[in-house]
Amino acid sequence: MYNGATRKLALQKNVICDKCEGRGGKKGAVECCPNCRGTGMQIRIHQIGPGMVQQIQSVCMECQGHGERISPKDRCKSCTGRKIVREKKILEVHIDKGMKDGQKITFHGEGDQEPGLEPGDIIIVLDQKDHSVFTRRDEDLLLSMDIQLVEALCGFQKPITTLDNRTIIITSHPGQVVKHGAVKSVLNEGMPIYRRPYEKGRLIIEFRVNFPESGFLSSDKLSLLEKLLPTRQEIEETEEMEQVDLVDFDPSQKRKHHYNGEVYEDDEHHPRGGVQCQTS
Repeated sequence: MYNGATRKLALQKNVICDKCEGRGGKKGAVECCPNCRGTGMQIRIHQIGPGMVQQIQSVCMECQGHGERISPKDRCKSCTGRKIVREKKILEVHIDKGMKDGQKITFHGEGDQEPGLEPGDIIIVLDQKDHSVFTRRDEDLLLSMDIQLVEALCGFQKPITTLDNRTIIITSHPGQVVKHGAVKSVLNEGMPIYRRPYEKGRLIIEFRVNFPESGFLSSDKLSLLEKLLPTRQEIEETEEMEQVDLVDFDPSQKRKHHYNGEVYEDDEHHPRGGVQCQTS
């Protein structure tokens, strides 16, 4: 869908027998079925009670619903009187650049053939597979890129291999700070636009900044780093304020409540105090 492609599709379909030209036998050998009088259906009436009858319609067993019959000696040896034969057909499916998931490619008149009827169409429905790097959104391509903290602050160059095997260099210049979750785009590097193959959408990149682990710097180097970074906000601490510490969040850890020196796992098991009624 990015580069365009041609795929060959092999299939079996019904075609009109060219030996008998779709008659099923010799000229003049086809006659109207006397059992159903050419309708292909039989109607039977059954009496199910006094003054009550049931009408049943079924396919004629004599002509198998065709309304015609051919003597076995006059039947076409190629199609055995069926008027059609099975044929293998190979279709070339041309996938243009920029086609979308679920888009249909129609081959008119390439469906099964029946005498006296126009052949149907063959419709190919495109099924887009997921890509390991890029995600498609209409004419845009989405990409997640991991960068280190030093790259987010001081600039970087990252190579990207496109879907047509070109290599483009994503550049962030020194002084351009890239925040975690920032979204930037490269124009004309997305998906080709259908029927306008020389135009493309955007390559949209979401950046994920990887921060270093705790303790990666000594105290003296931390002081030096703090002097280089923008100043942090200082607060004026009062007696009413209380200091608390941050710990790593564990979603599997249940919250605990303390009541009168006892620990309860959750509110369901917490014995709440209340007014009790005395029964006599």
